[in-house]
Amino acid sequence: MISRHAIEAMIPHQGAMCLWDAVVDWDDSHIRLRSDGHRDPAHPLRSDDRLRAVHLCEYGAQAMAVHGGLRGAAAGGAPKVGFLVALRDVTLHVARIDDLPGALDCEAELLAESPATQQYAFRIVHAGALLAEGRAAVMLQG
Repeated sequence: MISRHAIEAMIPHQGAMCLWDAVVDWDDSHIRLRSDGHRDPAHPLRSDDRLRAVHLCEYGAQAMAVHGGLRGAAAGGAPKVGFLVALRDVTLHVARIDDLPGALDCEAELLAESPATQQYAFRIVHAGALLAEGRAAVMLQG
């Protein structure tokens, strides 16, 4: 397992904005992560005393960034900086997530890439129930 500390070293999101606690498993085209922070009353994405399911898109985007960081390190270099440019086919199966006991789990899969872009699919589940799914595209710098 890869720790939160190692995740923070790979992505620009630090402290409470680093949404994942651990990488459970990964290979060149897939990653699985886990987080318990969605119940934190001080979660930085909370508003009106709730953490809405739409924020699972940020969880998915950060999963992509962590995967890019791991792939970059495995290739002997630094990960490329990426900017989320599109979300597609996102389906939210719940309205909020702060009231869910236990961990959130994410699976993300690299679908396509070029030197300038990457496209991923992501699924976020809780206790085996699908919370959110979709695809995201990232534009890479340099």
